Amino acid sequence: MTNTVSRRGVLQRGAIAGAGVALPTIFTASSAAAYTNEPTGGTVTLGFNVPQTGAYADEGADELRAYELAVEHLNGGGDGGMMNTFSSKALQGNGILGKKVNFVTGDTQTKSDAARASAKSMIEKDGAVMITGGSSSGVAIAVQGLCQEAGVIFMAGLTHSNDTTGKDKKANGFRHFFNGYMSAAALAPVLKNLYGTDRTAYHLTADYTWGWTQEESIAAATEAMGWNTVNKVRTPLAATDFSSYIAPVLNSGADVLVLNHYGGNMVNSLTNAVQFGLREKVVNGKNFEIVVPLYSRLMAKGAGENVKGIHGSTNWHWTLQDEGSKAFVKSFGTKYGFPPSQAAHTVYCQTMLYADAAQRAGTFNPCGIAEALEGYEFDGLGNGKTLYRADDHQCFKDVLVVRGKENPTSEFDLLEVVEVTPRAQVEYAPDHPMFAGGQLGSCNSGA
Repeated sequence: MTNTVSRRGVLQRGAIAGAGVALPTIFTASSAAAYTNEPTGGTVTLGFNVPQTGAYADEGADELRAYELAVEHLNGGGDGGMMNTFSSKALQGNGILGKKVNFVTGDTQTKSDAARASAKSMIEKDGAVMITGGSSSGVAIAVQGLCQEAGVIFMAGLTHSNDTTGKDKKANGFRHFFNGYMSAAALAPVLKNLYGTDRTAYHLTADYTWGWTQEESIAAATEAMGWNTVNKVRTPLAATDFSSYIAPVLNSGADVLVLNHYGGNMVNSLTNAVQFGLREKVVNGKNFEIVVPLYSRLMAKGAGENVKGIHGSTNWHWTLQDEGSKAFVKSFGTKYGFPPSQAAHTVYCQTMLYADAAQRAGTFNPCGIAEALEGYEFDGLGNGKTLYRADDHQCFKDVLVVRGKENPTSEFDLLEVVEVTPRAQVEYAPDHPMFAGGQLGSCNSGA
């Protein structure tokens, strides 16, 4: 690994005056510190590690689009996007700390080993000072661990497992995306109002960390309101045909199918469920229902007509009317000709938050950046006021409950927001049992 050494000082945190308005931090020359890949020239390199192949490749493609847009805005191109609405005004469109932003990309293949290898190469060969991306919690946890060891910041992309900021949390890792617990907390009241408290649920679950914790969260929330869980069946991430998993649902006594699937898995499992006639069935005197706890517009597009009327949650949606969301949709739409997905929004925000933290801290030292992000509250990036909690590096913000639109007006107008769940309803204590077992530890600068 390439480690460059310089005489740098210790971060002195600036006070926060209101949401996201931070006084400039001061980096003194009182002590020496070396850190991984300190930029020495006029550029700084970021590593964008996304699924360019595999079940989550659609999300990966949109992530890359958003990353390129973020770099363009950081370097002073385009209309500036959410830099104009972000409550922090540290970024000036002249790169980060006056250095032009460059980037390298990697393919996670939606596989943990491939993702680690890709991130390792970007750090060691390309000099990346920060790694970001991914659309799988298994990938995110693996890469987050690597970045902790390497002494660089990891700004997670799409990772919804409770474990990412629970038992597998790391001091060098930060998550803007929401998690399984938050989805359940937002969805449960809506499902109760729609379908009542006397329901029997059958879970099909992607067999890795995200699926496990999403299943646990939804089952706990629905059972607390009176639902019975009749079965929980794990499915391989590599599966493309779910017929053999759907067939047993027919005779299980369940009247709700919960699909703890994402990306291509959800498209295929929902399609198979509809082909088996589940949506036309009446069980226990009730219309059979399907719930998709974690939704995205890209999934909705893939599933087509099958998503109509089906409820789920999402981190962000392009129809939101706050100033930040409108600015991002305009920038992204101008560049690419269509609206951004939640994947695009998440990684754009993560890039901006990293750049802003470096700017406020006055350094690329990962420990200075971590300190600038911990406990940082900001606004203007969509979803209302948002907090990066210091205890676990989890973002807390409003969560959206959505459903498949009955009469879409275009291939992008497939979901409608039915509930904006306030941040307070989805918050939880840092020592909540679903997030127990891990220690944040100390920041590693690679020194």
